[in-house]
Amino acid sequence: MSLTLYNTLGRELQAFESLKTGRAGFYGCGPTVYNYAHIGNLRAYVLHDVLIRTLRRMGFEVTHVMNITDVGHLSGDNDEGDDKMVTSAKERGKSVLEVAEFYTRAFFNDTERLHIVKPTVVCKATEHIDDMIGLIKRIEAQGFTYSAGGNLYFDITKFPPYGDLARLRLDDLKAGARIQVDENKRNPHDFVLWFTKSKFERQALVWDSPWGTGYPGWHIECSAMSIKYLGETFDIHAGGIDHVSIHHTNEIAQSEAATGIHPWVRYWVHNEFLVVDRGKMSKSGGGFFTLQRLVDAGYDPLDYRYFLLGGHYRSQLQFSYQALESAQNARKSLMDRIMERVNALPDKSGSLPGIGLEQIPESLTRRKPGIYLKAFNAALENDLSTPRGLAELWGLLRDPEVNPADALIGAFDMDRVLGLNLAGEVEKRRFPAESRELVDEIETLIAERTAAKQVKDFAKADGIRQTLKDRGIILEDRPTGTVWRRG
Repeated sequence: MSLTLYNTLGRELQAFESLKTGRAGFYGCGPTVYNYAHIGNLRAYVLHDVLIRTLRRMGFEVTHVMNITDVGHLSGDNDEGDDKMVTSAKERGKSVLEVAEFYTRAFFNDTERLHIVKPTVVCKATEHIDDMIGLIKRIEAQGFTYSAGGNLYFDITKFPPYGDLARLRLDDLKAGARIQVDENKRNPHDFVLWFTKSKFERQALVWDSPWGTGYPGWHIECSAMSIKYLGETFDIHAGGIDHVSIHHTNEIAQSEAATGIHPWVRYWVHNEFLVVDRGKMSKSGGGFFTLQRLVDAGYDPLDYRYFLLGGHYRSQLQFSYQALESAQNARKSLMDRIMERVNALPDKSGSLPGIGLEQIPESLTRRKPGIYLKAFNAALENDLSTPRGLAELWGLLRDPEVNPADALIGAFDMDRVLGLNLAGEVEKRRFPAESRELVDEIETLIAERTAAKQVKDFAKADGIRQTLKDRGIILEDRPTGTVWRRG
C-alpha cells in the first residue's frame, strides 16, 4: 500500500513518506473539556481513527498524541473573551479541575462508544506547564516576542512564513493593524504566549513564570506537548478545518521560531464541518447535538460512525435525523448480510473465520475476495476514501461467488479500518434475546478487566479472563479493544 493524503500545507494530494521508516508520529488536536463534545467535534476524532487504523494496517508503528485542554482556551480563538474552563466552572459551581475531569471522562466515553482507538499518549495542558514555559523561553531567546501590558506576545512580523498554511498574506495582515482588539498588540494577529494577572485578575489556575504569575495561551500547549512526545519535527498533525487560520497557523509560527526547523509538521490533515440547517454545528450557537442525544433518540453510536464513513472527510456533511436513519438502516442491512454468511457456515457455533487474524492469508488474496480487498486498499490509499471503502465491503458481501468463510474473513479485515465492530455485533446477534443478561454480564467483566489492566492489577485481569474461559467465553485483545467469542 502507498498512502496519498491531501496536505493543507500546499493544497494538494501528496504521497505519504514518514520521517522514520516504519514509524509515524501523529498529533491530533484534542478537546477543550468544558462541556460535552458535540457530534461535529466527534467527526474529527473518527477521521483521526480511520487515518491511524490505515497507517497501522500498512504496517506503521504509530505514536498518536492527543492533548486535553483544561486551561487557557479563551472563547475567542484569537486571545479574546473569557477562559472557557473558568466560565464553565462558574456556571456549574465546580472547580476548574472538577469540570475538566468530568468532561474528560465523558469525552472518552463517547469515543469508546464510537469504537475509536485510544491515543498512545493523552496529555493534559495543566500537567505540562513547565514544557510550555521552556518552549516560550526558546521563542523569546530567538527574538520573536515582546512584552506589553504584562503579557508576552508573539510578533508575527518577525516570522515571514506566517500564514502559509492558511494562505494569509503578511502584508495584508499588517494593513489590518488599525483594527485593534487588544491595545497591547502591535498587530491584531499577534498572539499571546503567556498571560499574567493583567488579563484576568482572578484567574482560577495560575503558575509562576519568568514573565509573571499567570497562565499559557492556548496555542502554545499543542506545540509544547507535540514536541515533547514526537520530537521537533514529525509526520502528521490533524484537526478541524476551523483551526487552519488561527490555531494551527500560530502553532507553526511559534514551533518553527523556537526550533528553526521548517517544516515543523510535514502533513496537515483537516476535516470539513458537520453542518445542520442553520450552518456549522458549534457549542456557542446553542442547541448542539451530543452523542447521547442521538442514543436517546434511538440510534446506536455506530449508526453515527457509519453515517460519517459515508462522506469523505474533506467534504461538508449535512446532518439530519433523516440522514442518520438512512445510515441506521444501511448498517442494519449490512449486519443482516453478514449474518446470512455466518448462518451459511458449516459450523454455526464455532469460531468466526478471520477473528484474530492480523494478516489476510495469501491464498485468499488470490481468490475472488482479493479483488475487493485490493480495491478497498486502493480506496484508503486515495486520501482515505471511506465511502468507496464501504462500497467494496458491500460488494464483497453481495457477491454470490464468494463463499461464506472468505466473505467473513474479508469483511472483518476491512473492519480493522472501518471500525464498525462487525465481529462484536455478530456475537451479540448469535445470542438469543433472552440471553441479553449474559451478554451484559460478559461485557461488564471485560470492562472490569480493562480497568484492572490500566492500574496494572494483572492478577485480577487474568482471573477475569480465566473465569470467562471456564464458562466457554474466549477473550481476544486487539488495538481497538477486547472482543469475545464462544470457545
